[in-house]
Amino acid sequence: MIISADDPGMHSSQNEQDNRAYARMAGVPLLEPSDSAEARAFTLLAFELSEQFDTPVLIRTTTRVSHNRGLVKLGARVERQAEGFSPDPAKYVMIPGYARGRRPVMLERLERLAAHAETSPLTVQSGSGSDFGVVTSGISHHYVREVLPEAPILKLGMSYPLPIARIREFAESVDRLFVVEELDPIVETEIKAAGIAADGKAFFPQIGELNPDIVRSGFAAAGVLVDQPANTPTVSPSSVARPPLMCPGCPHTPPFLALKRLGAVVTGDIGCYTLASLEPLAAMDTCVAMGSSIGMAVGMAASGGAGAPVVATIGDSTFVHGGIQGLADAVYSQANITVLILDNGTTAMTGGQEHPGTGMTLQGVDATPVDLVGLCKALGVGHINVVDPYDLAATYNAIEAAMAHVGPSVVITNRPCVEAPIKVRDRPYEVVSDACTACQACMTMGCPSIIWSDELFEGRRKVVIDPVTCTGCTVCVQLCSPLAIIPVPDPEEAKGV
Repeated sequence: MIISADDPGMHSSQNEQDNRAYARMAGVPLLEPSDSAEARAFTLLAFELSEQFDTPVLIRTTTRVSHNRGLVKLGARVERQAEGFSPDPAKYVMIPGYARGRRPVMLERLERLAAHAETSPLTVQSGSGSDFGVVTSGISHHYVREVLPEAPILKLGMSYPLPIARIREFAESVDRLFVVEELDPIVETEIKAAGIAADGKAFFPQIGELNPDIVRSGFAAAGVLVDQPANTPTVSPSSVARPPLMCPGCPHTPPFLALKRLGAVVTGDIGCYTLASLEPLAAMDTCVAMGSSIGMAVGMAASGGAGAPVVATIGDSTFVHGGIQGLADAVYSQANITVLILDNGTTAMTGGQEHPGTGMTLQGVDATPVDLVGLCKALGVGHINVVDPYDLAATYNAIEAAMAHVGPSVVITNRPCVEAPIKVRDRPYEVVSDACTACQACMTMGCPSIIWSDELFEGRRKVVIDPVTCTGCTVCVQLCSPLAIIPVPDPEEAKGV
């Protein structure tokens, strides 16, 4: 069983890829749960289908299904004895001679799966009427049911292969057929290819998440429903835009301050540090896919068109996940790039999970951690420097020296994440207002703990530090020329204790 979560609206993704296409490409069945209860039920069913048809099964969720909450009825856990592996080269060794024999097996299996879909309880018809009907799947079913509570709906729990006979029968029972699905017109295209007339993306967008208001507007545009104004308050509360920023005390901030000052071309990767692409840091030039930063840096340096030293930035988790091969290629081709490994000892962006470099498994069992320095040496990197990112001068000098090195170089920062697995807090700092010259150098960090005050100096606003959120990292102290940032006095010390 393979679970793949699509992200319509790109809440945390770099594209709106519709992974349903993988089912057709690979020739495997696809299940689409529409809520939490179905997510559990379909998972159990996926294992059953896998055994029954001897096939992998793809489960596709979307953002709203993955993030929602609902009532789920648990059942008794079923334990199965592992059957073990039975060698069968003609099935498991896909050299061309064997693969040609497996192709007919796959096609025959798809025919059996399609027949199964026709009678499967996963295909559910509800509602009544004959003016129009709706074919839908996944979370879109709930939107359609909310907008058209009485309309005839054919809900597809298995959206590949499609139960074409059921769909054709359903289409013949109504005057007009609609297909409502998020992202690409996968189901709509299959239905039309079967010679069944249907409307879909002509009325429902191919971009972003659907919701009841969008679905209602689509049916109104199709002329089958009177559009209604969106159910929103007549007076919206005033708010101020709050762009995403790295956390107070994030050890990833200082290296990007250095990269910006050094004028490097930075190929970034997937992680919290991708936020360095935004103001005020604005120190990342590319970010495409997890593990791609080093390969992109190699290509950019080889092109000769970068116009500045090229630096790839990648977190420790991403490096062990997908960056090692890129560094091996950089050494092999002797690329003039610097790889900056931001080692914060966790997979911070997704919740602080362990990875091969942390020394612990996801189950909490001690493990041998990957030695990043030793690994880089083993790959053949000749210039490696480890630096504490809270030391601004040392970080700047380490990156500058690495950029000047001919051939691939590596700089590793080694401060833990301030939020996971434990919260790191030191004595907070404060701004001495009378000493602040409003130079605003500390604001270049983008630290959420540093905020504008109402006081002015020569027409510029001074700053204050929120002592509740300040982690005491001292980076702003090192940026403050007038020495206006000092530790918050310790109450016990003030008492002379």
